[in-house]
Amino acid sequence: MKVDVEPSASALEAARAAAPLAADRAEQSERDRRLVPELVTALRGAGLFRVCVPRSLGGGEVAPEELVAVMEELGRADGATAWCVAVAATSGALAAYLPEADAREVYGAPTGCVGGVFAPKGRAVAVQGGYRVTGRWPFTSGVDHSDWLMGGCLVEDDGDIRVLEGGIPDIRLMLFPASDVEVIDTWTVSGLRGTGSHDIEVSGLAVPSGRSASLFGDSPRERGSLYAFPVFGLLALAISGVALGIARGAVQDLLELAGGKLPTLQTKPLAAQADTQLRMAKAEARLRAARALVSEAIGETWQHVQAGGEFTLRDRAALRMAANHAMTSSAEVVDEMYSLGGGTSIYATSPLQRRFRDVHTATQHVLVGSSVWQTAGRVLLGQQVRAEQL
Repeated sequence: MKVDVEPSASALEAARAAAPLAADRAEQSERDRRLVPELVTALRGAGLFRVCVPRSLGGGEVAPEELVAVMEELGRADGATAWCVAVAATSGALAAYLPEADAREVYGAPTGCVGGVFAPKGRAVAVQGGYRVTGRWPFTSGVDHSDWLMGGCLVEDDGDIRVLEGGIPDIRLMLFPASDVEVIDTWTVSGLRGTGSHDIEVSGLAVPSGRSASLFGDSPRERGSLYAFPVFGLLALAISGVALGIARGAVQDLLELAGGKLPTLQTKPLAAQADTQLRMAKAEARLRAARALVSEAIGETWQHVQAGGEFTLRDRAALRMAANHAMTSSAEVVDEMYSLGGGTSIYATSPLQRRFRDVHTATQHVLVGSSVWQTAGRVLLGQQVRAEQL
């Protein structure tokens, strides 16, 4: 199946063009525990791995609302495809923080893909001209098709962790060619199997200073409004878009099933059952409400930053609450569709089975955990919160 994308197509149009192939290859990607090569080629060609890369480097530099819509469109087709694009896309925002020459080296290829892990699982020893990096990072989604990878590191000076102003440790993201890492096959999991999120490891790897950045201590070089948004907030929004897409796909799966399925000992098809109608309406309302809250949070903050305003703690809290709510609501909707599907849902041949596993794997991401609710609540109540916590 060929994917044709017009050169002037928007990211959302590109996602819509790629979605049928992602849906068609979803089962194979799950079996292979990686996105199938044909699909990766299509995603590369459509520029979907680079939608948050600055326009100055040939990237999409999309607005956050379109970023979520892209993930939603792909998530409806296949959760694993959307997840890999979400990780690569938001990794592209790091290009805005690098010196121009280094950013072009890492992010300049028109069909390139940069992935990796934000979590500071590594150590970076400061040396002349850069860092000596050692670490092992789990959950490296899309490692099999990434050209460059990043890993979060705690920076060491003379054996001590470097501390920034305010007492927080210096956490820097280190970028290195994918060929420099050892991939450790760990991704035997329940859901999002097609993401191939194996562990990666490096030992004593030299990383030039220009290929590192701190999301806490550095300011973005690029001045576009997209880069006023915190990168962690963008990632949370992107993966909530994946979950919203998975839920929308599950609703469509149930609609296709309900008209022809005759439940055991019943005389009317599933779609004609009063209980089905009630539960479907409530699930649809829940999903639309969650999506609307994401749009509202993005719209308010986007308007604020475009007007030159400072990105506040309340802005950060609003985005993270919306992302969390979207994730939990999406899982609830998928659960309802899975339940309504009855015995049909448990078979591997049912797309509802994969949706169920995928969305519940997505809910385990650290950026949409229960601690986010607590931190956001502290902001709402006027308690002291550091920006890096959101």
